[in-house]
Amino acid sequence: MISIDSGRWGGACSAFLEALHESEGSQPHPQHCQQRLRLQARSQMEQTEALGATIRALSGDAPEKLHQLNTQLHASSDVLKRNVETLPELLLNLDPSACSLGWIHLLTAVGCEDPPAGGVDSFIRSVSRLVASCNQDQMLLEPCMFTRLCRRAKEVCLHTNQAARMTAPLLGGVMKMQPSPRHLTSLHQDYLQVCLIAKMYKAGLEVLNKDIYEADPEKTGIVPRDFLLYCYYGGMIYIGLKQWSKALELFLHAISAPTVALSAITVEAFKKYSVVALIHHGRVPPFPKYTSSVVQRHLKLCAQPYTELETAYITRKMDVLKAAVEKHSAAFVKDKNLGLVKQCLNSLCKRNIQQLTQTYLTLSLEDIASEVGLVSSQDVEMQLLRMIDAKEIHASINQKDGMVSFSEDPEEYNSAAMLARMDKEVQNMMQIAQKVAQVDNQVSCSHAYVTKMMMKDRQGNFVEQEYFEDMGTTARNLFGL
Repeated sequence: MISIDSGRWGGACSAFLEALHESEGSQPHPQHCQQRLRLQARSQMEQTEALGATIRALSGDAPEKLHQLNTQLHASSDVLKRNVETLPELLLNLDPSACSLGWIHLLTAVGCEDPPAGGVDSFIRSVSRLVASCNQDQMLLEPCMFTRLCRRAKEVCLHTNQAARMTAPLLGGVMKMQPSPRHLTSLHQDYLQVCLIAKMYKAGLEVLNKDIYEADPEKTGIVPRDFLLYCYYGGMIYIGLKQWSKALELFLHAISAPTVALSAITVEAFKKYSVVALIHHGRVPPFPKYTSSVVQRHLKLCAQPYTELETAYITRKMDVLKAAVEKHSAAFVKDKNLGLVKQCLNSLCKRNIQQLTQTYLTLSLEDIASEVGLVSSQDVEMQLLRMIDAKEIHASINQKDGMVSFSEDPEEYNSAAMLARMDKEVQNMMQIAQKVAQVDNQVSCSHAYVTKMMMKDRQGNFVEQEYFEDMGTTARNLFGL
């Protein structure tokens, strides 16, 4: 018989079984897993409670404590990410009006998850609650983070087809971020975007009807892209409301904004600007003199179909314009401008009819149809009725003999309503002139402007002196002096 050491055999068996379990990928004992999870959950709760206590202790009106809290929250970003599942519960125990800075940091961490921790509805409700009751002084310590948080909520709503749900929170965010009602913020364009997607065009007038004179990156975190998108989305909302002149104004701001490179937003703004200008003016005005040279050189090359559309429109021939629309219909569909371009056809018809009123006193429906390029006298009659109702022309139609009589504008501009309107316009112009004078004074007294003008004068004097020295040298050489 062969004797075996039981101790050594038992150890070998244990080692073999452990190696076998490891090779088969066996899991640890269930009791050990549960214990580890309980310890991990307890650790997370302790960290979360400590973080909540810190937020409560340092939140208040003291600026030094708020700056200290902001620094600690930035340093604790990894802790927030690890414990993100416990943050929605922590938010329920914090007052958003008293602990606004803490709410911003916590909700930002919650929103980094996809979908947000705690669920989409809970996240959007929390952001709405924060915007409605947050402390403006605390929020302005982190304007960029507040903007990112609102944009994340907007993205979540757009992804779930709930654009209308973010209109009120974003409008509140705009007002919270504005140092004054005349300031443009980075959230203006986000608010206009959700109004546009939700087709709540009149809601966009809440910000568009307020005159904007200031853009302060230090206070609001605004960047040039925010300004361009504000102009672009605002112009599209005015298009939806058929307020052509205001749409043109905003698109022109985007086109003429100072730049050293051509932006895709500028190109899209120019495309819509061209079409709206044809609808409203019958032509595309030239660029203002202050427009960047880069824009003036390259913009029309990026929108060749729209340049050809303008050329066709200027001919005042309906068949030529229809051919241009048909030729470039694929480009217009790609740009999502085909519906707007088709309104040029109706605009040209109206413009041709208005031109006839300056030439004729009476004209038959058949003659008008042939002049403006409509198919039948019934189409002409419907078009005339719409124009008369909109007070675009002044005429009467005799349906018995099919004749149209054109007349002058009966408005004498001496009514009380007209005088009140003129007085309002004069007051607006006086306010604008006062604001322009104020801005001119601020620029003239600014250190950057004075320094630049002094450098320009020095360079000009140096160049002038060098020019006369060169002229003197040339003269001496020529005359042998």
